[in-house]
Amino acid sequence: MAEQASAALPPMSGEHAAEPGRRDFLTLVTGAFAGIGAIALGWTFIDSMNPSADVLAAGAPIDLDVSKMDKGQQIVVLWRGKPILVVRRTAAALKSLQSPHVISLLSDPNSTVDQQPPYAENWHRSLLPEYAVLVGICTHLGCLPEYRPNPSATDPVPNWPGGYFCPCHGSKYDLAGRVWKDVPAPFNLPVPPYHFPNTGTLRIGENPTGQQFDLDSVVQM
Repeated sequence: MAEQASAALPPMSGEHAAEPGRRDFLTLVTGAFAGIGAIALGWTFIDSMNPSADVLAAGAPIDLDVSKMDKGQQIVVLWRGKPILVVRRTAAALKSLQSPHVISLLSDPNSTVDQQPPYAENWHRSLLPEYAVLVGICTHLGCLPEYRPNPSATDPVPNWPGGYFCPCHGSKYDLAGRVWKDVPAPFNLPVPPYHFPNTGTLRIGENPTGQQFDLDSVVQM
């Protein structure tokens, strides 16, 4: 299904810098979907190594090896009970985020509403343009938006440029989670706190050094 994405993180150096018992080490599932209809939501889920209930409840950061992600692949992890979408975007996807046509469709293309940390207030809404990290909860009524990265003349709507589509009530987002105009969802998809503690490792739930942001501060989940 997904066109396979990307740009350049150097190869992963080796072991994660997480402490056992404090981080959840997640195994990357590398299978890509053959078509949009393969899985209803178009998500590949990642299993953790059975973290304890108190660790999950505390919202401890989790580490994810993104060095082996395919171009265009999306994977999903749970953090603080929320689905976190991680996408390795293609060069074409990044180009679409700056397309005047796509920008003209968006309600908040410059991310002026506080739905992301300061370090994601940019055109790609991320630390690194290649990797999108989003909370996968539609800001309308909390439905789960589908990952529809490929442009289409007909599906899920005419002249679809690629992005996220919420089948419940028709809300639409681009591949940076920016919401379209004139849809039920009022705001962009939230961006959680995260950073890359080393090359190839994504740590969800922890800000970069010197930054302060908590997901509870967003305008709407």
